[in-house]
Amino acid sequence: MVTRRLFARCRRAVFVTCITVLLTGCRNGGSNSNSAAAGDTTATVDNTGSTGAHFYRTTFPLTENPMSEGKKWVGGSSGGASVWAGGHFWKGGRLWGDIQTTPGFAYGVDEPSRFGDPTAILTGAWGPTQTVAATVKINKAPTGDCCHEVELRLRTSISSKSITGYEAYCSVMPDNPYCHIARWNGPNGSYWNFETGSSATYLAEGDVIKATATGTNPTVITLSKNGTQILQATDNGAAGGGFGPFGPWISGNPGIGFYDSRDSNWKYFGFSSFSATDGP
Repeated sequence: MVTRRLFARCRRAVFVTCITVLLTGCRNGGSNSNSAAAGDTTATVDNTGSTGAHFYRTTFPLTENPMSEGKKWVGGSSGGASVWAGGHFWKGGRLWGDIQTTPGFAYGVDEPSRFGDPTAILTGAWGPTQTVAATVKINKAPTGDCCHEVELRLRTSISSKSITGYEAYCSVMPDNPYCHIARWNGPNGSYWNFETGSSATYLAEGDVIKATATGTNPTVITLSKNGTQILQATDNGAAGGGFGPFGPWISGNPGIGFYDSRDSNWKYFGFSSFSATDGP
């Protein structure tokens, strides 16, 4: 089944003759500390173990837009945008959206551009060997045409007009099942699904999606559902998806994301818990 990610249109060079207005969002600061967010007993980070590894777990106990948990997360809007790069005056000049939370639930805010997936990654310096997992929460199963997706992020970096890293994602639509592993190349809309094999499955209430990143060149990304491996992808920096060679990405941070290309019913689906580590 063809999904919205299987074919990416090549970006066209646009010569701008008017004054370009640069609207860049402020990146949330902060670093990984050893304490949870104020008043938050279920969002924890530990980097004091004998291995020096990071561990973060949250059940999203706060009401926040965008999600911060004590400045431990940075959102997609921090990538900003200039008008020529795809930003819109009426949407704040952003290329990517943010994540919001209510107690026990994380979900997208908006999709400010065609491929502006609401995104959030953890702050701090994380090691390259990463494992992330999240529990799916479905308030109402989306139906209709493609697409509605939940996403895990690995080795992801957000900078001005750029998001790089890896994404393991699955549909939450029973009538449109699929999962993929993608490399984000940087520019908005530049990605490549590079998994081996295929997986015609979807995620339902309570399902646990897990992804790992190992190695440098090549980098290996593995995706599992409820403890069973369903996809794997190997990145050696080759060109793909209609774009040139990028990566392999050997640094960056873990995180989450969502995609909804058909409506703005973000509260229909999301995550109820998340964990990440860069250790054993």
